[in-house]
Amino acid sequence: MLELLKFNPRIWFLLGFLGCVFLLGMGAYFQLVDGLEPCPLCISQRIAIALTGLCFLVAAIHNPQRPGIKIYAITGAVIALCGGAVSTRHVWIQHLPPDKVPECGPGLEYVFQNFPLSATIKLMLNGTGDCAEVNWQFLGFSMPAWTLLAFLLLASLSLLQIWNKTAD
Repeated sequence: MLELLKFNPRIWFLLGFLGCVFLLGMGAYFQLVDGLEPCPLCISQRIAIALTGLCFLVAAIHNPQRPGIKIYAITGAVIALCGGAVSTRHVWIQHLPPDKVPECGPGLEYVFQNFPLSATIKLMLNGTGDCAEVNWQFLGFSMPAWTLLAFLLLASLSLLQIWNKTAD
């Protein structure tokens, strides 16, 4: 059974990339088909998923030797953990008492057009009252909670490549 899991790092990075594509596809489905508009923190998480997936894709295409695998593994894990930090903040905002929830701000489109990039990034990372809404749940967990789990799994998959000896 364990022999089936002994893929070389290139395959694992490709599987991580495909996982990121799946997550982005689910986000697009919920937005375009179910009509769930993403809040600033959701968009930040999507960017982190895309960056993690890009790191995994480059690693799979490059197919580096052991030192390169370590660099890609650490880079992928750091990006995924940064996304996990955003997801953690999102889950925290969703669990705040109603009187502690941040004010709802203007839409991101308006902010992009009328404010400097630094203000837009601050809004995307701090979240707004829109981020406190729980519009979807599965098994009692909100979408940001599932995204946090996905980021932790992606970071783990990435770091495990450091100890994956099938590349040697």
